[in-house]
Amino acid sequence: MKPISLTNTEQNDSDKQSQARLLERGTLPEHIAIIMDGNGRWAKSKGNMRSYGHKAGVESVRDITEVCAQLGVKYLTLYAFSTENWSRPKLEVNALMRLLARSLRKEAENLNENNIRLETIGQIDRFPKRCKQELTEAIELTKDNDRLNLCLALSYSGRWDITEAVKKLAHRVQDGEIEPEDINDDMISSHLSTAEIPDPDLIIRTSGEYRISNFLLWQLAYSELYITETYWPDFRRDELYKAIHSFQERERRFGKLSKKEQKKQAGLHVQELTT
Repeated sequence: MKPISLTNTEQNDSDKQSQARLLERGTLPEHIAIIMDGNGRWAKSKGNMRSYGHKAGVESVRDITEVCAQLGVKYLTLYAFSTENWSRPKLEVNALMRLLARSLRKEAENLNENNIRLETIGQIDRFPKRCKQELTEAIELTKDNDRLNLCLALSYSGRWDITEAVKKLAHRVQDGEIEPEDINDDMISSHLSTAEIPDPDLIIRTSGEYRISNFLLWQLAYSELYITETYWPDFRRDELYKAIHSFQERERRFGKLSKKEQKKQAGLHVQELTT
């Protein structure tokens, strides 16, 4: 694997111009979350085993991490391995574990040199000893970095996350620290595994599937969704630019009226007062 290079000096002029246009157009998402889907189907379409697709997907992880750092995106969360993935064939799971450990070992120093912090969410204790060791070392090495927070969702599910938060709150009630009436949205958010991470502004799903697959169920309440038919191994920076462009064209209302509708309602209110 080639090392990650996160400096603009190696970008071509066309890519620099693409990024400049996005920066000029409007606000970038602070936090992008991606359901990386389609590795197996991509490999099958090329007559190869699923593990070939997972290896190719690492290249997309590298490119998307690089471009997020270049653009100034502060948080990137990648759904790398769900709790449901443990039910896949043992041969495939073992190959994924080896790939994860090898990738972490090779990329940790590059992430650190480029001021990128690595974090994880999920049931990491379920991973093999070698994977846990590589994760622990990479997280420790990059803990003080602040250019980009790269969060890997590993052995993760949204239902598990919410269930664990409920258990923590139940124990606090049981211990007399809080009353049931004290529990609100903010308190629940503060007990999730993503407590230190803002909710995603933009969630991307590759491979054309229209579902969120048990990913960040609480946190995605007001995230903008972007679905692409592109398989993850083919999802590179130009595809990310399309997703961000789509995001910039939307008006985020968070359940409120649009600005246009607010103006209309304000006009009607003034009209009522003057008649």
